[in-house]
Amino acid sequence: MKFRLLITVTVLFFMLSAMKGDKPAYRLFNADGKKVKYKDLIQAASRADIVFFGELHNNPISHWFELEITKDLYEKKQGNLILGAEMFESDNQLVVDEYLAGQIKTKNFENEAKLWNNYKTDYKPLVEFAKEKKLKFIATNVPRRYAALVNKKGFEGLDSLSNEAKKLIAPLPVNYDPEVNCYKSMIEMMGGMGGHVTTNIPKAQAIKDATMAYFILKNRTPGKTFIHYNGAYHSDDYEGIVWWLIQEKPDLNILTITTVEQDTISSLSEESLNVADYILCVPSDMTKTY
Repeated sequence: MKFRLLITVTVLFFMLSAMKGDKPAYRLFNADGKKVKYKDLIQAASRADIVFFGELHNNPISHWFELEITKDLYEKKQGNLILGAEMFESDNQLVVDEYLAGQIKTKNFENEAKLWNNYKTDYKPLVEFAKEKKLKFIATNVPRRYAALVNKKGFEGLDSLSNEAKKLIAPLPVNYDPEVNCYKSMIEMMGGMGGHVTTNIPKAQAIKDATMAYFILKNRTPGKTFIHYNGAYHSDDYEGIVWWLIQEKPDLNILTITTVEQDTISSLSEESLNVADYILCVPSDMTKTY
């Protein structure tokens, strides 16, 4: 009996020692800060109409996790999946479609599309997965020249655009609410400065969110899950793109994921509670992609 007890104690000691020395790359929490399993996230995401993955653009775990979720959702949904991303602007939809259909070469696509500097390491795997599985990949973001126009002249600057150009943005006039916290806080962070320049900055953000929401709704298909990749600030706190979607279609089943960095990831910090349905927590010293 004593021998068995000694063996048990020894095994427990080595198990605890091993756990203490573990260096996990991430922890997954729900909105309440409770640790959850990856399979629970996939199960919940498979029931959603739209899944938002809020990334930190230079965080490698974000990008790896995006790809893993996409692959596993594809299997769970038996291919009933649509992809979309902030990182592709609506005027690039044609070249994206041509590439996914195999009509143009990789070189032509990468030279002609307005790709982010970290495309090859962080977003190309998603595009290639869509191409391999013959999935739609929607370029949802507003062309940056129109966001710059709003930043300069406000929403009124969009009125002078041609009808063809207006097809690339959310329908006008946009239902902008300056009291939505994600927009209001932008001005507060600048010290509450007045003037049209300052007040136009959140409007430029809003035209991005409104346009992404518009193209998500335009391209979603009932029965399929639309997974959208964007900076966390575009979907955190169920604001940004999510706010615009809810104004248009409040009955949507939306699931949000965000990424946060913490010095220690054994528990979720209070400030990150309820930021999203699921929180991907990554060590703050994680290697950056740029």
